[in-house]
Amino acid sequence: MAMAEEAINNNEFSVQDQWGQICTQLKSEFGETDYDSWLKPLSIGSFNDGVMNICVPTTFMKNWVITHYSDRIHKMWAQKNPEIKQVNFVVQTMNIDRFRNSDSSLLKKISTNPTPQNLYASSYMPSNKVVNFNEYQRNDGWMQLSAPLNPAYTFDSFVVGKTNEFAYAAARKVAESRNVSFNPLFLYSGVGLGKTHLMHAIAWHIRRQDPSRNVIYLSAEQFLYKFVKALRYKDTAAFKEQFRSVDVLMVDDVQFMSNKESTQEEFFYTFNSLIEEGRQIIISADKSPSDLDGIEARLKSRLNSGLVADIHPTDFDLRLGILRYKAKQMGVTLPDRVAEFLAQKITSNIRELEGSLRRIAAHSQLLSDREITLDMTQDVLKDMLRSIDRKTTIDEIQKKVAEYFNISVKELQSSRRARTVARPRQIAMYLAKLLTSRSLPEIGRKFDRDHTTVMHAVRKVEELIVEDTSLAENIDTLRRALER
Repeated sequence: MAMAEEAINNNEFSVQDQWGQICTQLKSEFGETDYDSWLKPLSIGSFNDGVMNICVPTTFMKNWVITHYSDRIHKMWAQKNPEIKQVNFVVQTMNIDRFRNSDSSLLKKISTNPTPQNLYASSYMPSNKVVNFNEYQRNDGWMQLSAPLNPAYTFDSFVVGKTNEFAYAAARKVAESRNVSFNPLFLYSGVGLGKTHLMHAIAWHIRRQDPSRNVIYLSAEQFLYKFVKALRYKDTAAFKEQFRSVDVLMVDDVQFMSNKESTQEEFFYTFNSLIEEGRQIIISADKSPSDLDGIEARLKSRLNSGLVADIHPTDFDLRLGILRYKAKQMGVTLPDRVAEFLAQKITSNIRELEGSLRRIAAHSQLLSDREITLDMTQDVLKDMLRSIDRKTTIDEIQKKVAEYFNISVKELQSSRRARTVARPRQIAMYLAKLLTSRSLPEIGRKFDRDHTTVMHAVRKVEELIVEDTSLAENIDTLRRALER
């Protein structure tokens, strides 16, 4: 063993050649975008006692690579070189000058025209290392305020469907024009539906289009932390100057300012100052401004003064499109039957949907590229599927909907056609289709209807969600209550 290790150490070209072959395979399997962002920055380190060290530029990238790629890399090394028993990932700071001058740098890449794909990218995000302006542009004081952006979160990587097309259009308008008729832009949705994706997309577009504009993106928690820090060090004047001199201020998850009176007051004055000077403000939250608890009335009024755009829960077609794209991106053959099953069963958010796909893909790859089938999918995801089925029953849906609309369950099941009953009945059928695995005939029997009535109800509600914001919010509230 010692002699073999010594041979490897003395034959750097051989190891580098093996790594080159592995990189080529990784690029083929995971796609060019993921490879360039996450895997290309890796480099060969030392090899001792059967352990190969792979150098990673940042801790963030290290954690991401370990989570998403380490098993596959270890398997590839084992195939290329049996003497390598373990692969470790160690942080080794990248030479900044080399990074800046590199033809392969993502920073240069993102300044070019983006890919023409218009697909949602949520979990397979390129490295924070490359796009962390805090790390590479420390001379720009305003950049030190901004949180890192994920380059996968662009307009070109966002699937546009009926449930999010208005928010997408509003975000593009703000990003592409210095002078818009609405300010602020307020985006809101439930968890994992794409509001943060759109926030990052706006920031990326503005920075590419006009690098001279000062864009600050941060969460409400980060704004709170920086404000508290300024108070602690008696440096509020500098804090005010920094935030009130930017061109575009973006604050994510503003609901975290709830009941923080001092922070809200500072944010209110910052808000007013920027608006008066014609600077752009973009805000996101999990609820509409009017529904935010613990937020002062005057701040709610300001948040409502621009354009409010919501993102509704994804529909079946959107989930199906996301699954197919992600599977292609990962180099996984996903049968239509499996994709349709996942799109129908996992409806809560996109992150959970993509997580299920990664579990299936990993299972397939670790078992020597075992074919993905519906039976295998149900077996691998049995814990998740049990949880979904256990959470919600049609009886629970009927009870919750009846309570919400102040009618009885018997009325939901009755033949009454009054709008006050018919519409809640359609909503209950829609939620039963969305949140349970029951067939259309089974759902129909619970309402004393046939399956065609259920189909009509589902289609009708899907149409109304797009047209009626208030109804969409009611349904989203019901869905979240049922999924708790």
